[in-house]
Amino acid sequence: MWLFYLQTVSEAGPGSVDSKPTPSYQTAEGGCPNSQLPTLFEYSSPTSRTFSVQRIKARRELLWHYIHRTQEEEEEEEETEGNTLQICARRHSEENKASCYSLESEQNLSQSGPLLQLCRPQSQPQPLLLLTLLSLLLETNRMWLTNVVALCLLGLVSSAEDKKLSSHASTLADNSANLAFSLYHNMAKEKGVENILISPVVVASSLGLVALGGKASTASQVKTVLSADKLKDEHLHTGLSELLSEVSDAKSRNTTWKINNRLYGPSSVSFADDFVKSSKKHYNCDHTKINFRDKRSTLNSINEWGAKSTDGKLPEITKDVQNADGAMIVNAMFFKPHWHEKFHDKMVDNRGFLVTRSFTVSVPMMHRTGLYDFYEDVENKLFVLDMPLGQKQASMIYIMPYHLEPLERLEKLLTRKQVDTWLSKMENKAVAISLPKISLEVSHNLQKHLADLGLTEAVDKAKADLSNISGKKDLYLSNLFHASAFEFDVAGNPFDPSIFGSEKLRNPKLFYADHPFIFLIKDNKTNSILYIGRVVRPKGDKMRDEL
Repeated sequence: MWLFYLQTVSEAGPGSVDSKPTPSYQTAEGGCPNSQLPTLFEYSSPTSRTFSVQRIKARRELLWHYIHRTQEEEEEEEETEGNTLQICARRHSEENKASCYSLESEQNLSQSGPLLQLCRPQSQPQPLLLLTLLSLLLETNRMWLTNVVALCLLGLVSSAEDKKLSSHASTLADNSANLAFSLYHNMAKEKGVENILISPVVVASSLGLVALGGKASTASQVKTVLSADKLKDEHLHTGLSELLSEVSDAKSRNTTWKINNRLYGPSSVSFADDFVKSSKKHYNCDHTKINFRDKRSTLNSINEWGAKSTDGKLPEITKDVQNADGAMIVNAMFFKPHWHEKFHDKMVDNRGFLVTRSFTVSVPMMHRTGLYDFYEDVENKLFVLDMPLGQKQASMIYIMPYHLEPLERLEKLLTRKQVDTWLSKMENKAVAISLPKISLEVSHNLQKHLADLGLTEAVDKAKADLSNISGKKDLYLSNLFHASAFEFDVAGNPFDPSIFGSEKLRNPKLFYADHPFIFLIKDNKTNSILYIGRVVRPKGDKMRDEL
C-alpha cells in the first residue's frame, strides 16, 4: 500500500504553513521513517484539503518530471529551459521495512519540506510506483482544474457584487424609499391597524405592473406616484426589474426572501400575449382567471396559492374579497433575516411583551451582546439600533421609544431625512440586545392607500384604462393584496467568541424590545428600503396580572 504525505504552503509566502487539521493517517509500523511533516494525508482522501493554485502547479511539474525518471533511484539534476528545477528521488531503507521517496523543488528544500513524499513496502515491484504516480498526477490535475474553476467563479461573483445599478434602477430605488415613508404614514392613520409590514420595492414593482397594463393617463399616473415622470416606459420596467432582482438575490444577499406575484382577472377576460410575456419578464408575475361570483372559491384559490408559494409560511392572505369584478394583484412573500452575527439558540426564554399598560403577551425573547451601531436620541427619548444582515449588504434598523407608549409620537418624527440623521449620529459600541423571536403574518389591501397617494384612475371603474392587459377597456384595479410572513429568528453567521470577556463589551447599552417598535430593512448597496413596518401586537398568550 502506498501512503502519501502531502504538505501545502499558504498564499502568505514561503515558509508559511496552512492551518493543520487532525491527520487522517499517522505513520504506521513499517511506514516512512522521514514523515514528520506538519500536515499528513492518506491518499484515499486527496481532496480533504484545498491547496493553493501555485502549490498544485508545482506538484504537477514535479510529478511530470518524476514519472519520466521512475527507473532512477539516485539523486539527479535536470535543467529546464529558463528555470533550474532540482528533483530529488531519495530512497531510504530501514531494515528492509519500507522504501521512501521525496519530491522536492529547489526553492522548497529549505522552506517547508517536500511537496510530496511516497512510502511503499520494500516488497512492492518498481512498476507500481509509476502507476501510483500516474494516479496521483490525475488527481493533481483534477485539483488544479477545481481551483481554476473556483477562481473563475469567484471572479464572476466579485464582478457581480461590484456591478453598479443602472441610472434608471438607482432612481427608482431612491424613489421607492420615499414611497416607503408616504405609504407607511397613510397606513398608520387607519384605525384598527396594529402590525404593519410592507415592502416598498415590491409595491413599486406592482405599480410597474399596473403601468404595463395601462394606457394614457392611467399609466402616466403610476409614474407620478413613483416620482418617475421623466423615465421612459421601457426604462421604468427594466429599472424596476433590475432593482428587485438585485435586492432579492438570495445567494449574494445570504438571506431568505420569497417573492411571488399573481394577477387575477375575471373569467370573461383574455390576457393579451404581449402583456403576459412582458409581465413575466419584468415582474415575474403569473396570471390566472377566476370566477369572482363564487366568493368561497375565490378566497380558497387566493389563500391556497399564497400558502403554497411561501411553503406554508403565509396561511391566509385575506378573509374577504370586495369589488371582485376587476383585476386583482396579489403579492405573497416570506422574509427571514440572516444576521451578520447570530444569536445563540440557547439564549432564548419567554418574556412579557407589553402591548398596552393593561395587556401583556408571552413571547420568546432572544438575547445577545455585541458591537453594534447605536444612537440614543435623548431629546426625543428613543433608541436607534442598526443590526447588519448577511455579509452587511443590508441592515435591520430598530426605532424604539424608551418606554411603552403609543407609536404616534415616533411616527410623527419618522421621515427619510430624520432616519438619515439618526444613522449619521450612530456610534459603534457594546449593546445588550433582547428581541422578540416571533413570526409575523400581515396582509394589507393597498388599493385605497395607493389611491390616497395619487393612483386614482386605475382604481376607478369609470376612468381606468388597463386595455393593455386584455385589449379591451373593461378592467380596473379592484384589489392589491400585499401579504408577508416575516420571521425574527436566531439564525446568522458564526460570531467571534474572542470578543467575549474583553474590554469592548464592558458596560453595554441596553436595547430591550419588550414594547412596540418601528423597524426598517435598508439595503446598503441600492439605498432602497426592503421593508418598513411596526410590531405592536405579536402573537402570544395573554399573561395574567401578577399584582
